[in-house]
Amino acid sequence: MTPTACALPLFPLRTVLFPGGELSLRIFEPRYLRLIRDCARGQQAFGIALLLDSQTHAGETVTAKVGTSAKIIDFDTLPDGLLGIRVRGEARFRLQSVQCQDDGLVNARIDYLPDADVGPVRAEHLLLDSLLEHVLEHVGGPHAKVDKQTRDNPHWLSYRLAELLPLDDQTRQQVLQLDCPHTRLDTLIAAIPAL
Repeated sequence: MTPTACALPLFPLRTVLFPGGELSLRIFEPRYLRLIRDCARGQQAFGIALLLDSQTHAGETVTAKVGTSAKIIDFDTLPDGLLGIRVRGEARFRLQSVQCQDDGLVNARIDYLPDADVGPVRAEHLLLDSLLEHVLEHVGGPHAKVDKQTRDNPHWLSYRLAELLPLDDQTRQQVLQLDCPHTRLDTLIAAIPAL
């Protein structure tokens, strides 16, 4: 069970991570090396939130208010000597407050946003399931061979489509911020003609 509120170190990025999604990162800044070291030692999650602007007037990082907690699933030293990690998104959260440390690392107070049980994929969204199946046949990856029960989950379907379709980060963020998976799928249907 996901806790409802907690403190989480924040890793602002110019990309959106969805629950169940995977992301590879190159870590080189000392503050993020510390974040990764601390999270790996305690097997703790950290937050990933879309970087909206490089700085505010006070010199603080500005991120979207909804992000995704992430856990490290693999790490390695890259050919260039930098630390490479692979993370998996766990749960959506809403930022309540942030505090910037002396080295620039941001700690956030967050509330987790649980995914409500809303039943299976609705009939009007079944075409999206077929679209995702087709996309996964071509791109492969960790979700290429999931069972029917997983694919029938509208949360899972909306997250996978949003991460795999060629959408801009603002549209991805809009999808992440929506609580209802059926509304997420409607938003994706509306975005498809523009692709």
